[in-house]
Amino acid sequence: MKSKILFLAVTLLSTITFSQTKLGTVNSDLIIGKMPQMKNVLRRVENYGKKLDSTFQIKAKEYKAKVDSFKAEEDIMTETDKNNRIQELQNMEQEIGKFRKNGSTMLQVQRDNNMRPLYKKLSETIAEVAKANGYTQILTTNGNQFGYIDEKFDITQLVLDKLGIKE
Repeated sequence: MKSKILFLAVTLLSTITFSQTKLGTVNSDLIIGKMPQMKNVLRRVENYGKKLDSTFQIKAKEYKAKVDSFKAEEDIMTETDKNNRIQELQNMEQEIGKFRKNGSTMLQVQRDNNMRPLYKKLSETIAEVAKANGYTQILTTNGNQFGYIDEKFDITQLVLDKLGIKE
């Protein structure tokens, strides 16, 4: 008998607990895209990309100059000099290949580093809005496939308002 009462009490408490859950959604990509700081992030990443491209162009010109020099002097070189220059050119090719391969990774790291403060600010603002409006959980709508979302639980506009961003 006691176990039945305990079971009913636990069931009742869990039902009450679940009924107090308020779930909301937010479109974080939309908000991040509208944040004024985003223009600065894009500009910094673009400038960094140009710097990487400039460095790559310098390396490519150096390589081309050494190849042209090698071709021009190949006939008068000793076998040892040829082998040394070929090895030097191969090393430069590998270096250029690594730089090209790492360039996109370096650009992504730079973008992530610049975006981190925006995501932090967004996260803090979402938490404030959620607490102020009694939400217990907030899901992001971007990147997820929802079958149905009731617009009255979407706090995207509330977060935009809190950040002072006008549409």
